Amino acid sequence: MAESKSEKLPFIGKQQGPVPVTLNPSWESKLPPVESKPSVSTGILGLPIPKDKYLIVFYIFLLHGLGTLLPWNMFITAKSYFEDFKLGNNTVPTDVNYRTNFMQNLGFASQIPNVLFNWLNIFVSFGGDLTSRIVYSIVVELIILLVTIVLAMVDSSEWPGVFFWTTMVCVVLLNVCNGIYQNTIYGIAATLPIKYTGAVVLGSNICGCFTSALILICQTFDSKRTQAIYYFVTAILVLLLCFDTYFALPLNKFFRHYESLSHNSEKKTESKQPLKVPYWQIFKKASPQLLNIFLTFFVTLSVFPAIQSNVRRSDPDFAIDSEFFVLITCFLTFNVFAMLGSLTTSWVQWPKPRFLWLPVVLRVVFIPLFLMCNYVPPDTIRSATVYIDNDWIYWGMGALMAYSSGYLSSLGMMYAPQSVAAKYQTTAGMFAAAMLITGIFSGIMFSYLGPGFVV
Repeated sequence: MAESKSEKLPFIGKQQGPVPVTLNPSWESKLPPVESKPSVSTGILGLPIPKDKYLIVFYIFLLHGLGTLLPWNMFITAKSYFEDFKLGNNTVPTDVNYRTNFMQNLGFASQIPNVLFNWLNIFVSFGGDLTSRIVYSIVVELIILLVTIVLAMVDSSEWPGVFFWTTMVCVVLLNVCNGIYQNTIYGIAATLPIKYTGAVVLGSNICGCFTSALILICQTFDSKRTQAIYYFVTAILVLLLCFDTYFALPLNKFFRHYESLSHNSEKKTESKQPLKVPYWQIFKKASPQLLNIFLTFFVTLSVFPAIQSNVRRSDPDFAIDSEFFVLITCFLTFNVFAMLGSLTTSWVQWPKPRFLWLPVVLRVVFIPLFLMCNYVPPDTIRSATVYIDNDWIYWGMGALMAYSSGYLSSLGMMYAPQSVAAKYQTTAGMFAAAMLITGIFSGIMFSYLGPGFVV
């Protein structure tokens, strides 16, 4: 009998410590369920999180950041085409000079619908789900750019009014679509790791450098019409790339992983009760970062380009010739250093969310500092004393302002979605995009007060 027991349990004599007990199914059902949380390196069901090979998803979102601003930048770049070529040489006299204040009218026609539809897109599903909104927005923008190219090819000298109002309608529609597109892409990026929101901001800042390079290339053409056509064709090519790469995202395992996490979170909530988005609670929770985003862009657009582009060279022997002084110290410097500031957040993310407001508030000092430079508004005589008459100091201030703008705005856009629960990060990302545009619009409006401080 002892032998039979030892045969069934051959190691019983060597076993030490308590014998493990196997629970039968009836016992297991009485135990409370244990929720397993995935670790940093594992995702759903404990499987490893796919890697973003070759940073493909990162570069796709960077491209979309470029695409959200490029069409509008092309209209600004073509200033000489609109004012001098299309509206400056009319053969038919009219009671209205459409050339006067064209850029101001262009600004109002663009910023108001952009701000309005950035906010409405948070609460109203224009065109359906996120994918549909992006697809419809890009398609309509492509059609508008094609119409603009056709207008560039035809002779509109005998109907300047029709050309002016057609252009304004195109600008309004373009920015309605752009507001929805930009707001939605930030919402999608918010469901991914923090650096992918930074990729969208980085793409937006690269847009300025890209446009500056395009200006220099197209200046080799003598014809304003040819320059404008190349501007708008370039915007079409970039938007087509954005269109194609967006549909490539679901094919990427890394993107599908985070997309499934977002959908699972929504389904769990909907299974308990219908998901009602608490917009006010999300806004309140993310408000510190939303205010940081607003104030960063408000200060930047209060100074650039309205004040900076009208700062004159103080030293006639300065290293940069007066012909290129504004182009280099204002536009090129801002675009390059804003891009570098945004790029820095890929490696350094300091200060942390709690203290980001400190450098953001300190940047307000840039507004009076630039007014103290040799800022002379158009068609006016400056009466205020110029306290900063060193061109090197002014140029350094411009570089610091641009770098801090790119760096702090990227941090704010990255931190905002992280301040709420995962299932609400898309909405928080949309709020961040809306505050970005609101800050830009408010800064532009404030810049109109600039002449009043020095005249």
